[in-house]
Amino acid sequence: MHLLDHPVWHTLASGWAALAEGDARARRLEPGHGPFGATASGDASDREALAALVPPEQELWLVGKDAVVPPPGVVVARTAMLAQMVAPRVLPGAVREPKWEVLSEADAPAMLDLARLTRPGPMRPYAHRLGRFIGVRQEGRLIAMAGERMRMPGFAEVSGVCTHPDHRGRGLAGALMRLVMQAMLDRGETPFLHAYADHERTIGLYRTLGFEVRAQLPMMIVTAAS
Repeated sequence: MHLLDHPVWHTLASGWAALAEGDARARRLEPGHGPFGATASGDASDREALAALVPPEQELWLVGKDAVVPPPGVVVARTAMLAQMVAPRVLPGAVREPKWEVLSEADAPAMLDLARLTRPGPMRPYAHRLGRFIGVRQEGRLIAMAGERMRMPGFAEVSGVCTHPDHRGRGLAGALMRLVMQAMLDRGETPFLHAYADHERTIGLYRTLGFEVRAQLPMMIVTAAS
């Protein structure tokens, strides 16, 4: 099995190991950093162990084979199909590179506010600590950002990409993604990301950056039964 066929588990066993909760059967990311969980094999015993890790009154996001059969006793809140994309190279863009900076711990509140406004995906209070984030400011206000989330040997995920609605159409997201992707490639890692499989416009945009669809993976969001 390719590492990317089971991305959450392999990230919890490597790049997120210090933040993983659970055991050899099932693990979850510490909830303040993100909502992801996974099993080692997806069998019944592992799903039972994962069910015990569903945080009370919070979501647990499952990807790949873990999203086929839900853990016992949970409530399935949502399912979807994801397009998993990889970028062996970065395609050049037509937009001039904006003035950008590496974001720090002090930027965490602004990053969370921007993510809550634009909803690029799950963004928890400490998600900015999962990898390097960069951003663009205008008059001191954070208006666009992009960063890293999952990481496993040889691969790193582009994530947290968003632009304030008042500043869209300027190519900021694409420019920041290219910078994040190139940094990954320079480290010897292949960039990857996930998009909803039915969002053809989004997938088309990512293709212009150098991404190619590698696989389709199911996603399932579960919550603890009340």
